[in-house]
Amino acid sequence: MRKLSSIVLLVLVAVSASSAQSKEEKAVAAAIERLTQAMLDGDRVALESLTAPELSYGHSSGLVEDRNAFIEALATGKSDFKEINLKNQTITIAGNIAIVRHEMHGESNTGPVKIGILLVWKGKGDNWKLVARQAYKL
Repeated sequence: MRKLSSIVLLVLVAVSASSAQSKEEKAVAAAIERLTQAMLDGDRVALESLTAPELSYGHSSGLVEDRNAFIEALATGKSDFKEINLKNQTITIAGNIAIVRHEMHGESNTGPVKIGILLVWKGKGDNWKLVARQAYKL
């Protein structure tokens, strides 16, 4: 019985350790939350602070924008999100790169949104910048 209790405890510790987010994963998740809010608000300053100058932003339609076009579309209301909900998010840290996958469900000025997204972030500590994004239809 004691051996079984030890095994159960070991399994519980292993599961909780594997599900805990690292400091870097938490920082990337926070950057994603700030990016989501900046997209909803069309906040040019916040969008500039969260994106790298070399940003490549791919839409599910096939359109690819650079940083300036991405920010301009949101800041002017050409692209206007009313609601953004992210689901099934995974974050993988590889050195100074974070690979993020999630689903985006929401509403924009063109109608309902339900897409899959791959994001690539570069940084360290609390300073992460979006360098690439590709969306695809679900």
